[in-house]
Amino acid sequence: EAATRVGMAVGPAHYRIWHNTATCGPFGSAMAAASLLGLGDEAAMHALGNAGSQSSGLWQFLETGAMTKHLHAGHAAEAGVKAAELAALGFTGPARILEGEKGFFRATCPDANPAAVLHDPSAPWQLLRTSIKPWPSCRHTHPTIDAGEELRSRLTEDRVSAEEIEEIEVETYQAALDVCDRPVATSDYEAKFSLQHSIAAALLCPTVDFEAFGEAARARCRALASSVKLRLAEPWASAYPVSWGGRVTLRLRNGGEYIAEREHARGDPEAPLSRDQMIEKALMLLRHGGTENPERLVEGLLSMASGGRPPALDIG
Repeated sequence: EAATRVGMAVGPAHYRIWHNTATCGPFGSAMAAASLLGLGDEAAMHALGNAGSQSSGLWQFLETGAMTKHLHAGHAAEAGVKAAELAALGFTGPARILEGEKGFFRATCPDANPAAVLHDPSAPWQLLRTSIKPWPSCRHTHPTIDAGEELRSRLTEDRVSAEEIEEIEVETYQAALDVCDRPVATSDYEAKFSLQHSIAAALLCPTVDFEAFGEAARARCRALASSVKLRLAEPWASAYPVSWGGRVTLRLRNGGEYIAEREHARGDPEAPLSRDQMIEKALMLLRHGGTENPERLVEGLLSMASGGRPPALDIG
């Protein structure tokens, strides 16, 4: 909740240069660790102050498809834990790390909204409105993938081959173009940040899983991805970041068109994943990570969540 509250306050301009997972994540990690360590209010404040002082993470890695994003998430977790453990030992931190003259908002947020941190405290927690990603790619690609899967189904029903597609137009919001306009993806990681590859994969691959961004899938999707045109368009441009949506238009060689659009990305609170879809996402991740018998692990976790006694688990 601390991470998402700070995230709501940083403003859209922050996100153009700074990666929010890395910059807002330390606040969430510090608050979680402070709670687990039983810190009082003053010590928790010190933990948050020092977590914020470690806040960093730039989008520059996108230029070369470097693996830095994984470092961002790990460092955010580590920074918060370190700050909380130090606070437990009496190590002090800045009280005004967010709003101070030399604080986080002043340094990194040209259009910050500090009031958002404590806005409407009696409302449901932002954590309950967190989006879940059904596909292993940048969240900005998800409205396009979702629309693409619908279009793939419609093409199949009408017995229309993807080879008959002459052009694909993707209409979306500026942040998606800033982060995911990548016509040629030369690695798995670049493919995950490519709207061009993502829509091609949604149309050509049976499922958009980790393999859909691999070398073989990139080769299969390359020709279709080259036909993709991206465009900033309303209403999605103005609706972002309240909603993450877009439209995909397929133009066929015979002059026909197929169109699908999304107001929200699948997995958003407004378009939530079903229980079965959540389980399938977890299984996909566990299998990719090499977990043996992932179904049994999921069964045990669900049993714990419902108050039951989980079976004995060996998770390696």
